[in-house]
Amino acid sequence: MRANSLSLGGVTVVFDFVARLFDNRLLSPHGFCILWRPELLWTHVVSDALIFGAYMTIPVALGIIVHRRRDIPFGWMLWCFALFITACGFTHLMGIWTLWNPDYGVEALVKAVTAIASIATAVALWSLIPVAVSIPTPADLKAVNEELRKRIAERDLAITEFQHEKAQRVQSEEALVQSRKMDALGQLTGGIAHDFNNLLQAVQGSLELIDRRADDPAKVRQLASGAMQAAERGARLTAQLLAFARSKQLKMDTFVVSRFLLEVRELLSGGAGEMVDLRFDLKSEDAAVRADKTQLELAILNLIINARDAMDGGGRVVVRTGLVAIPRPLPDLEAGDYVEISVTDDGPGMSEEVRARAFEPFFSTKGVGRGTGLGLSQVYAVARQSGGTARIDSAPGRGATITLLLPLTPVGAEAAAPERPKDPIPDRFGEVLVVDDDADVRTFAAAALRVLGHAVREAEGGRQALEEVQAARPDAVLLDFAMPGMTGAETAIALHREHPGLPIVFMTGYAEAADLEPILGRKASVLRKPFRMDELGAALSAALATAGAA
Repeated sequence: MRANSLSLGGVTVVFDFVARLFDNRLLSPHGFCILWRPELLWTHVVSDALIFGAYMTIPVALGIIVHRRRDIPFGWMLWCFALFITACGFTHLMGIWTLWNPDYGVEALVKAVTAIASIATAVALWSLIPVAVSIPTPADLKAVNEELRKRIAERDLAITEFQHEKAQRVQSEEALVQSRKMDALGQLTGGIAHDFNNLLQAVQGSLELIDRRADDPAKVRQLASGAMQAAERGARLTAQLLAFARSKQLKMDTFVVSRFLLEVRELLSGGAGEMVDLRFDLKSEDAAVRADKTQLELAILNLIINARDAMDGGGRVVVRTGLVAIPRPLPDLEAGDYVEISVTDDGPGMSEEVRARAFEPFFSTKGVGRGTGLGLSQVYAVARQSGGTARIDSAPGRGATITLLLPLTPVGAEAAAPERPKDPIPDRFGEVLVVDDDADVRTFAAAALRVLGHAVREAEGGRQALEEVQAARPDAVLLDFAMPGMTGAETAIALHREHPGLPIVFMTGYAEAADLEPILGRKASVLRKPFRMDELGAALSAALATAGAA
């Protein structure tokens, strides 16, 4: 009961204090104290009004600053200062109010709030002094900016030096690549010169002996045969060079690999020789590829001959076929299914250095006169031309396996069924226009055609050929592909435009597939240089027979 009485007594005291605080019945307005003198009265009013207005603008300005600069670390201090200024402004507003209204209790409460805000602001301001003092001065910022500019300049200089060094390195690399190209070109031309000098020596020597022994027909035939063999070796060498350069027009066919290898087995066995145990392990009997049969046959024969030479004294060579799947693209191979043709020997194998250069043209570890160094480069070129690649797996002491990977091709009717032998084309004769800018080739072709029974006219270029055909239409045209001024392709297009049925046989030793494609589409045929007389006769007979049937 006593505690309750004390509590009620305390509440009563508070209410009495508040009541007395707001009780203004015995109080007079502040204007009464200054006797309502107008000069004093309005001086107070105007001054307090201006102070109140100025004070109210300060919190608004501080609020805008804090709102726009949220990164200021002591924004809370600005809010405290804004509260303090606002409270001070209301004390001046109450000064105007109490001139006419003696509400001194309300004025006292406003001043109490102002006092609390001022104390809090003062305490906060003193605690803020270390932070404010640590803020960089303009001189500090200037020094930092200068240091930053210095570092930026150093960075720019370093970048410039790096770019200069990079440009020098690129130039050095280009010079190195060019040097290697020149070195490879030197090796290439040296190898070509060496081999062709040997071939030309054989041809030249045979022809000179024929000239001296013209009265001995048997000896002449023997020497002519030797010269022909040397020329055929030169033709094979040129074919290998063109295959390596990927400039030879390939005759692409789709065929089953195992059946193809069985067809050429006898030839491959002859290339292996009697001292080599040549075996075949043919799997995936229905697997087919699309490639040039002649070039692929030559590539496999080269591999077998290389294996034979590596096993000096004889050994075993195994030709294998199989299927391999490439799940993801490789640098030299697309993803997909491939037919694998490998030739494995049990010879001494290759060192890492030899294996790295084995596909280079004219690189050979054989002795002088035992090879041109074009065999493996031709193998690689044929594989790449057919959409695949070639690989070597070898190490000293464990033999070598060289593998051709060719894209697996769906077996078509032309690959599934063996070709039926074609009926021989009967000899046909007519008037042939021979067009070639090389006088020696033109003279030979014209003489050969006359020996074969054809009538011959000659032209040394495309424009003269058009004039000759315009004057009198021949039965066929024997046309060189690479000619200055007007190429064989341009000449053929012009001839077909004026004489659509005129048969054309191209003579070429070098031609891009893209250049020949428009002409081949018109049923033109191609005769590869160098060619024999019987090949020339067969090509002309076939062209004349086709024209006759049409």
